[in-house]
Amino acid sequence: MEEKQLYRIERDSLGEVEVPIDALYGVQTVRATRNFPITYQKTHPMMVKSLGMVKKACALANNECGHLDDEKCKYIVQACDEVIEGKLNQWFVTDVIQGGAGTSTNMNANEVIANRAAQLAGKPLGTYDYIHPNDNVNFGQSTNDVFPTAGKLTCLFLVDGLIEEITLLEESLLDKSLEFNDVIKLGRTHLQDAVPIRMGQEFHAFATALVRDIRRIRTAFMNLKSINIGATAVGTGINTDERYKKIAVRYLSEISQIELTSAKDLIDGTRNVDPFVFAHGALKTFCVNLSKMCNDLRLMASGPKTGLSEIMLPPRQPGSSIMPGKVNPVIPEVCNQVCFQVFGNDITITKAAEAGQMELNVFEPVLFFNLFQSIDLLTHACYTLRDNCIVGIVANKEHCREVMENSLGTATALAPHIGYANASKIAKQALKENRKLKELILEHNLMTKEKLEEVLDINEMTKAGIPGMHKKSAKK
Repeated sequence: MEEKQLYRIERDSLGEVEVPIDALYGVQTVRATRNFPITYQKTHPMMVKSLGMVKKACALANNECGHLDDEKCKYIVQACDEVIEGKLNQWFVTDVIQGGAGTSTNMNANEVIANRAAQLAGKPLGTYDYIHPNDNVNFGQSTNDVFPTAGKLTCLFLVDGLIEEITLLEESLLDKSLEFNDVIKLGRTHLQDAVPIRMGQEFHAFATALVRDIRRIRTAFMNLKSINIGATAVGTGINTDERYKKIAVRYLSEISQIELTSAKDLIDGTRNVDPFVFAHGALKTFCVNLSKMCNDLRLMASGPKTGLSEIMLPPRQPGSSIMPGKVNPVIPEVCNQVCFQVFGNDITITKAAEAGQMELNVFEPVLFFNLFQSIDLLTHACYTLRDNCIVGIVANKEHCREVMENSLGTATALAPHIGYANASKIAKQALKENRKLKELILEHNLMTKEKLEEVLDINEMTKAGIPGMHKKSAKK
C-alpha cells in the first residue's frame, strides 16, 4: 500500500523547506513558525480580515493600472474575499510577536492568497507558476506599507465595538443616576466624612466621565484613517505605478466602508508610528476613569456589616474557599485588572514607537499585539461591568441616611450661620461626647429649632447655594 505523502517541497532564496501537503501557506510561513515560537498566539482574526481587504484593494488597483491581468485578478480577488469572510483563518499561523517588522505575516497572507487563487484556477499548491505570492499578490507593495495599513484598519474595526460598549455602560450609569436620585448619602474626601451628596449625582458623574472618554477615543482613532499604502519600502513609492496609490486608497475605502486618506508625507507615514501611541493614550485615559469608578464601587459596597455598605452589588459567585457566605466584588475587580494590563501595554507601545530607527519602525508586531489586546480587553470588561454589575446594583438607602444623619459632615452647613469657629467647636464636642449636632446647637442657643431644621435640611445640602438661605433668596 502506497504511503500518503505528507509534505511538499518549496524553495526560497535560503533553500528548500518541507510544507504540509494541503497547507495554503508556503515556505516563508513555515520558516516564520520555526523562528518565532514566542506567544503561541496567531494573527488576530480582525487583522487577517484587514489584510484580505488590503490585498484585494491592491489587486484591483494593479489591474486598473494594467499590471495584473483580468483572469489572475479575478482569482486573487476571490481568494481575498474568502480571507475577508474568515474562511481561511486556519492558515494564518505566524506568531503575533515576530522579527522582521511583520514580513512573516505579510508573506503568510501572500502565500495563502496565492495558493487559494491557484486552487480556484485548478492549479497545484506550492508551485506558484501561475500566481506568485511576491510577483502577483504583493506587486507594488511592501510589508512596510501593507502591515501598518492593515493594522490601522484593524484598530478602526475593533474600536467601534469598544465605543459601543462604553456607550451602553454610560447609559446604564445614567439609568442608575435616575434610580438613585432620592438616595442621600455622605460624601467623602480623603476617605473622611464630608458633606451630603445624592447617590444619583455620583452615578451621573461616572457617566459624564465616560462621555469625555468616548469623545477622546473617537478623536484619537480618527488619525488612523490616514494610511501609507503605496509607500512600499521606505515611503518613496518605488516599484509602484504613479496612479496606483490613489486608486488603491479608493478601493480600500470602498471595501472597508471607511473613508481613508493617503498620508500627506509617505516617508513620515512609514517611519513614524506616533498615531498609535496617541490612540492608545486615549484608551489609557479611559482606564484611569474606569478603574477609579470600580475602586469607588468596591468601597461603596464594602462590608456588608462593617464597611460602608452603601450599595449592594449583584452576587456573582462564592467569594471564598474557606469563609462560608462571603461574596466578593469580582466584576469591579476584573475590570481593575484589565485596566492594569492596559497601563502596561501603554508602556510597551510607547517604547516600541520610540525605538524605531530611520525609515522603518520594526517593532510594529509587538505594538499591534498590545494595542489590539487593549481594545479587546476593554470591550469585554465594559460588557461584563454593565451586564453583571451596574444594572443589578441596589442602594442601601436607609443605611445611607442613618450614617449621614449621625455624621459631622452636616456641620459644614452651619458655618455660614454661626461661623466656622463655632461650627468646628460644636463638631469636635459632638465627636468627643458622641452626641448629635442638633442637640448641641440648641443647647448652646446658637440657632432656633425652626432655623436649625431649615439649615440642616439634607435635601438642600445636595444643591448649590447656602442651606437655610434658599427661601430668603427666593423671596427677593
